[in-house]
Amino acid sequence: MNTATQPLTHMAVTELDSYITQQASQLCEVAVRSLVRMYDPQNRTFCHCIRRTGQGDQVEGTSTRYAATVLIGLAEHPDALVNEVLLGQSADELCSSLIARLSNDSELGEIALTLWAARAMNHVDAPKALDMLRRVKPQSCNAPTVEVAWALSALVADDCESARDDELAKQIADRLLRSFNGDTALFSHVPLDANPSAMRAHVACFADLVYPIQALSFYYRFAKDSEALAAATRCGQRMCDGQGPQGQWWWHHDVRTGRCLEEYPVYSVHQDSMAPMALLALKQASGVCHGDAIARGLQWLEDSPEIGGSLFDKDADLIWRKVARREPGKLVRGLQATASKVHPSLRVPAANTIFPPTYIDYETRPYHMGWILYAWSDRFAPAPKTT
Repeated sequence: MNTATQPLTHMAVTELDSYITQQASQLCEVAVRSLVRMYDPQNRTFCHCIRRTGQGDQVEGTSTRYAATVLIGLAEHPDALVNEVLLGQSADELCSSLIARLSNDSELGEIALTLWAARAMNHVDAPKALDMLRRVKPQSCNAPTVEVAWALSALVADDCESARDDELAKQIADRLLRSFNGDTALFSHVPLDANPSAMRAHVACFADLVYPIQALSFYYRFAKDSEALAAATRCGQRMCDGQGPQGQWWWHHDVRTGRCLEEYPVYSVHQDSMAPMALLALKQASGVCHGDAIARGLQWLEDSPEIGGSLFDKDADLIWRKVARREPGKLVRGLQATASKVHPSLRVPAANTIFPPTYIDYETRPYHMGWILYAWSDRFAPAPKTT
């Protein structure tokens, strides 16, 4: 039986590993080819997205943040692959360009990802990016949990002695831990000392689980902080317990109860890279393996029942962004957030019938491809067994 259709729960561990390895290889290949199309060598940057239009699949916009994510993904790969993606240009020079673009107006997320890339590459200007991070005060500024987690990962994911701030890393880790709900094992969308929206303070998105799990797993390996590992482990288990029946990583969750608030959209980047890279980082830190959940997530991307096909478009040689509801704007998730704010048990009835999740967002972004390359790099390969 083809592993694409065989129930993953019936696979042996070796079959799961083989399936994941096969899928990861295909994902990395399409990521490289996509990034070649997304790179602008003249301006040394990546586009914001490729979008399907009436005139074909078009490159749109630029993004410094996405360029930094791509560099993080490329850092552990061979020079030949880097040269292919950057059309023969230097990753070091691209990183220099990104650091030079940082300013007092730069947001925490852009600074954190740029520093992460610089430290991953042991770039000579990494201390400049670190100075920018210190200025925005990630240990106390008003920023989303995701960006705070990126700031921690930037400081502890890689061994770069020239751009360290151990005390700042500790302060950021402590801030993330204060935003962890020990009853539900979820992180809030913004740190508890920030200014959450009154209507969605109780709503956490999938990214609010992934990036803290990853950052705190890194931090445990860096500082041997048992509280950080405990929070990452519990959130990782909670995330897997809440995975959809066909491997979907659901979108919105109620931090107060731990229940899913709104399933859709389901994003391809969650399935093929964000969930895997968080769970693989957790495995390195704790030894806890969630390979079955990773494999189910990959299998959904290969065969999504909502659309009767795959977001992996082999004809276009692209991975499309998400499966979503056919709804005006973000109506259902707004209604679910409002209803659950009134009472945790309230939900909008018959959402799947009225607004079926059959819409494909024909867009793809460079950060997605960067996280694919990061998730499936040698960094997360198992250590060789000794005899």
